[in-house]
Amino acid sequence: MTSPDAVAPPAKGPGFPEFVCLIASMMAINALSIDIMLPALPQIGEALGVANENSRQWVITAYLLGFGALQIVYGPLADRYGRKPLILAGIGVFVVFSAVAMLAPSFETLILARVGQGMGTAATRVLAVSIVRDRYSGRTMARVMSLSFLVFLGVPIIAPTVGQLVLSVAPWEAIFGLLGVAGLALILWIAIRLPETLHPEHRQPVQARRIARAFAEAVTNRQSIGYTLAMTAITGALFAFINSSQQIFFDVFEAPHLFAGTFAVIASGIAVAAVTNARLVERLGSRLIGHTALLGFIGFAAVHAAVALSGHENIWTFAVLQGLTMFCFGFLAGNFGAMSMEPMGHIAGTASSAQGFISTVFGSLAGLFIGQQFDGTVTPMAVGITVCGLIALGFVLVAERGRLFVSRNAPPLAAAS
Repeated sequence: MTSPDAVAPPAKGPGFPEFVCLIASMMAINALSIDIMLPALPQIGEALGVANENSRQWVITAYLLGFGALQIVYGPLADRYGRKPLILAGIGVFVVFSAVAMLAPSFETLILARVGQGMGTAATRVLAVSIVRDRYSGRTMARVMSLSFLVFLGVPIIAPTVGQLVLSVAPWEAIFGLLGVAGLALILWIAIRLPETLHPEHRQPVQARRIARAFAEAVTNRQSIGYTLAMTAITGALFAFINSSQQIFFDVFEAPHLFAGTFAVIASGIAVAAVTNARLVERLGSRLIGHTALLGFIGFAAVHAAVALSGHENIWTFAVLQGLTMFCFGFLAGNFGAMSMEPMGHIAGTASSAQGFISTVFGSLAGLFIGQQFDGTVTPMAVGITVCGLIALGFVLVAERGRLFVSRNAPPLAAAS
């Protein structure tokens, strides 16, 4: 029997496994663009004359700001002109700016190129979610997103190691060359295998009034905006970890040789959580899993903050406690994203762009703010992640009118009794 949450896939195009891999690859090029940079930050800073080590974090944040800001444009255009042409154009922009970054003569030029890279791949974030929403909804959509997120999270496991391998045989500029090649490969795959998923009757004209109404609906619907802001806070925690991790391993623990391996172990925990979520979400529901994971995230982060504040932090406590915190994060992203999109099926492109803009721009700024507090200890990051978790809990409570673990499909208490 067909799941009531599923939308029949088009006759042509990739089957379910290839579809998941293609969506995951769209997401993965963003993770690759972020995490492959981490081992190269010292070399980039030295080559381009960056005196303040904390300023190197802009190589990460500049990409994220470009990535977040242009999402607000791609959604409405995709609702009018379709998903496929916008994806191809966006990844093309990414490839061009990868070449600019590879040839950058100054840190300022590199930062501008990173913004351009992010502006290009913003198309993949918005349209990957929209394409999934075009074909699936509800718990099936959550399963697709979780499986895609698994492959997406596989990239951080290997990305820093790939970056170190590139640096062992070539200068840091070669990393941007590798990103450009990856972008070209993705363009070819999409051009050949992905059909247009937006149904003709769902195309909407690019009208300022309609777009304003759609954005207003996306940011005023209690469930949509509540989970979007919760995801923003959790995203801030993730970016705080990414921004701070290289300096923590190189400067605090003086163990640069352990950076890529420990980062991979932590990323593996997120991937394991995503696999588990994909297996459980259709049976248990997004709310039960997501709310439980959020409480776990806050608990582990708070313990980590207490250890750091007490002065007992070492590389092993860091790996275990940060790993457990990020393990919980692996249950959050797919479920929070699916729940924020649940009421937005009729304006999926516009809603996805609004949600992506909010969560990425403000999440990256929160992560940068926490990262800029780095003082030679783990404390600013650990405390910042805990605060982000508590803020996320507040927004979830707003979205759910003060109640956790209650499914939308559950009968009213009076009727159930």
